[in-house]
Amino acid sequence: MANFFKDNSDLVFTLNNLELEEIADLREENYKFASEFENAPTNFADALDNYNRVLSVVGEICGDRIEPRSRTVDAEGPKFADGVVTYHPLTVQNLKDLTQAGVMGVMLDHKFGGLNFPVSVYTMMTEMVSRADGSLQNIFGLQDIAETINFFGSDEQREKYLPKFASGEYDGSMDLTEPDFGSDLQSVRLRAWQDEKTGQWYLNGMKRFITNGCAKVHLVLARSEEGTTDGRGLSMFICEACPQLVVRRIENKLGIHGVATTELQYNDVPAQLCGKRRFGLIKYVMSLMNGARVAISGQAVGIAEAAYREARKYASERIQFKKSIDQFPAIYDMLSLMKVKLTAARALLYETTRVVDLRNGYTHLVEHGGDAVTAEDRARQKYYNKVAAVLTPMCKALATEMVNQIAYDAIQIHGGTGFMKDFNAERFYRDARITNIYEGTTQLQIVAAIGGVIQRDNDQRIAELAGLGYTGKLARLRDKVMALHARQLEAVKFVAERKDPAYHDLMARSLVEMETYIFVGLLLLRDAMKCEAREAIAERFVLDSIPEFEKRFMRVVSGDVTLIDNNRDIIDY
Repeated sequence: MANFFKDNSDLVFTLNNLELEEIADLREENYKFASEFENAPTNFADALDNYNRVLSVVGEICGDRIEPRSRTVDAEGPKFADGVVTYHPLTVQNLKDLTQAGVMGVMLDHKFGGLNFPVSVYTMMTEMVSRADGSLQNIFGLQDIAETINFFGSDEQREKYLPKFASGEYDGSMDLTEPDFGSDLQSVRLRAWQDEKTGQWYLNGMKRFITNGCAKVHLVLARSEEGTTDGRGLSMFICEACPQLVVRRIENKLGIHGVATTELQYNDVPAQLCGKRRFGLIKYVMSLMNGARVAISGQAVGIAEAAYREARKYASERIQFKKSIDQFPAIYDMLSLMKVKLTAARALLYETTRVVDLRNGYTHLVEHGGDAVTAEDRARQKYYNKVAAVLTPMCKALATEMVNQIAYDAIQIHGGTGFMKDFNAERFYRDARITNIYEGTTQLQIVAAIGGVIQRDNDQRIAELAGLGYTGKLARLRDKVMALHARQLEAVKFVAERKDPAYHDLMARSLVEMETYIFVGLLLLRDAMKCEAREAIAERFVLDSIPEFEKRFMRVVSGDVTLIDNNRDIIDY
């Protein structure tokens, strides 16, 4: 029997060392729910036991049921006929298995039938589901739809929708992209109009590339304000599947075959306003997208875990020149680097979810705590909000670029057989490719992260990590990382003082990647203090990072404005 939680020592290590006590205390509001709900924990030990138990159940479902079905789901996928999407029977069974395990409302409040688990634990589930079947995560991971309604919807909307999301009766989709507008969401045209007599809202227009667009409940970004052309004219709406909401087709995709990606036509679809008018993009969708960034990071780490394991297994079994190919330096060097990159991405992912959980916890406390809220609580909420804003896009950029490289290398280790559909390696490669595109490309993650890098929003956490009690080799490696940090400050100052927007934008990716090397290096050193076996991973990451950092540093501080024109010349050549 396979268990994708118990067989992953890095994931188990992460859960046990993530410092979730403060998060659980905030989530359970000092465990006041235990007297009302049978499954609510009574203290942190009880909460941690719940996390372990449920993760183990999901790990078993992923290993024993979902993964063995994944090849068939990928090969056959969903069907579309007469405007109706029908998921593959094995996909339906996968969702039934997860529903019976009670994990379709992982983060929802106890009162709605949810588990009230933190984002960190939910992300561990999404990672395991993605390792088993990357496409299934695109349905399971849409629990952010329910979370968004929970955060911003009315009491009536919460009562109507959330219990059915938690029970698995409802599934969701977020309908953002349009045929002419992908990343440029502020230009969305789908029209929302209100009947002046009844107050009923209706939606008209098109959406494209909608994951699980055959869902029962849709969150839709639409233009509610006549005469507007920017994000301030957009609102968020909830609508349900109905005859007026037409699925025009499902896309024939490179990968992620198990989930339907649809084109939708809205013909006066009845809808409800969710939250306030004009806040659809600037507040609600940005919150939804931030949650999606974390979910896709988890998906990337899960697919990378599967690809790495497949490559390692194949290399240990493939005999060439009378020995297994994992004994050749060229191969075991590739495998070790794959493992380092995977571990690095996971470390950043769960540091990010920890910060997101703390931000969510203190935000809830500040908004609902009344007179009990202190100045320190407000300061913590502000701080974690700031750090989450830089870590979330940084995490997605690292994790999704990482999985593409690991999936690429997994095929390389397989050789010609990896190019064949007889092996899983080619599926992981196809499934990985979308991760650094949807929910914001890597280029947009850089745009989202660069402000925090320039403002040094993460320096407090960097100082905390650098100040841990390192000794010996770890202390020497910490000093190397902090030497990079000093040079990062120099590079940031150089760019900021130039006051040249074009140069700032051109150097943004280098600055964000330099920041990532520093921060992840410290995270891996922190973990190596707790587990000696992780020291080699931390050492290789830090030593490999130094030349990569220096290459970017020299480019940034060159001040060579001709780089801008040279890039254009190269393109035009």
